Amino acid sequence: MDNVGEPRHRVTHGDIPCTHWQGGAVDCTACPHHTLRSLPIPLGCEPGHACVQDAYARRIDRFFHWHRDLANDHLNHPYFEVRAIAARYASVFRLSALMDDPDETVRLQVALRLPQTLLTRMLADPHREVRIRVAQRIDLAELSTLINDPDYGVREVVALRLPQGLLPALAQDPDRSVRTRVAQRLDMPALLALASDPEADVRRIVARRLPPALLDRLAHDDDCRVRWEVEERLGTPHPGA
Repeated sequence: MDNVGEPRHRVTHGDIPCTHWQGGAVDCTACPHHTLRSLPIPLGCEPGHACVQDAYARRIDRFFHWHRDLANDHLNHPYFEVRAIAARYASVFRLSALMDDPDETVRLQVALRLPQTLLTRMLADPHREVRIRVAQRIDLAELSTLINDPDYGVREVVALRLPQGLLPALAQDPDRSVRTRVAQRLDMPALLALASDPEADVRRIVARRLPPALLDRLAHDDDCRVRWEVEERLGTPHPGA
């Protein structure tokens, strides 16, 4: 942890060189926060360690960690890393201005903090990682909007959170990973429909969760792993045992 009075300059072995985000050396005299250089750590700043001009995200983050009150003033900064990191510390009431930021890194940070009342406006964000974060946070009442999202990763998150009553809508999803998540959560009798899923990984999960009285329909499955799960559940001896 950084403490007041620790050395002003530090050299970290193997650290990324200190470079201005536009290239070249960092010039403290041209920085609007140059007066902070006279203050002790962590009240001030330090080139190569905590600097808003640096190209390295970790040093930018450390600057805003020390100076959260300056984050609001950097939401329009021309460097996307500065905008993205400032969004972590800025007031949530200022984040709506960044929902349509041209860089997905910025929008990702916004999606992590935006109030629920505004989060629905990011359901159709063009970048999958942003929509995944939205799917992780969005109110359950709005989550069904993403059932038909074009990205399997988004739908996989939906399958993990969707209320049971709506979960069968994903039972025929074209992606195996999504159907796997559905099989892990789906209750009877809807679960029974996945006993004929084309993917053995899905059927194997079904074999672990079906009531014992219904396992006979998987006892002769084409995949030995599925049959093994059935035998384990029923306590029947494995071939060759």
